[in-house]
Amino acid sequence: MPDSDQDFEDLTDRPGHLIRRLHQIHVAMFLEECAAFNLTPVQFGVLTVLYDGKARDQVTIATMIGVDRNTAADVIRRLDRRDLLERPGDPADRRTKLAKITASGKELVDSVKPGMMRAQTRLVSPLSDAEYQQFMQLTLKLLEANDHSSRAPWKPFQDKVGNSDELRKIS
Repeated sequence: MPDSDQDFEDLTDRPGHLIRRLHQIHVAMFLEECAAFNLTPVQFGVLTVLYDGKARDQVTIATMIGVDRNTAADVIRRLDRRDLLERPGDPADRRTKLAKITASGKELVDSVKPGMMRAQTRLVSPLSDAEYQQFMQLTLKLLEANDHSSRAPWKPFQDKVGNSDELRKIS
């Protein structure tokens, strides 16, 4: 744990800056590996959480992938325009539209998945197996401890559905 009076003067001393840079690098790797599909990591995340064929509302989707509702709504609109999703009404609430993956959406996920996996592997390839396990443990610890500060907290959703294997597949 750093001293409470640490000044974080240098960018390389700031965990937030390093995490943001690592995220930028990962997005660049994803876009490079998946360039042929014209899909962003967030769009792929939406399709991934809908891959099971269940129709979900945009708030649930936003929570599952850790984005705010407006971002989720925009991504869902874009995917709908590409016929990768359909938007059935919610039988329980006529005011709510759900999102459900189409056959084309599932085919796209299947096509993109190898590139996504290459991007993930490239990102962590400098780490040994032990370092990778430690990195994942520490990252999850930081996420859990700081989730309450997010504009799109994941913890309430986990509490609602349980810490299942389904959630681990999303991450």
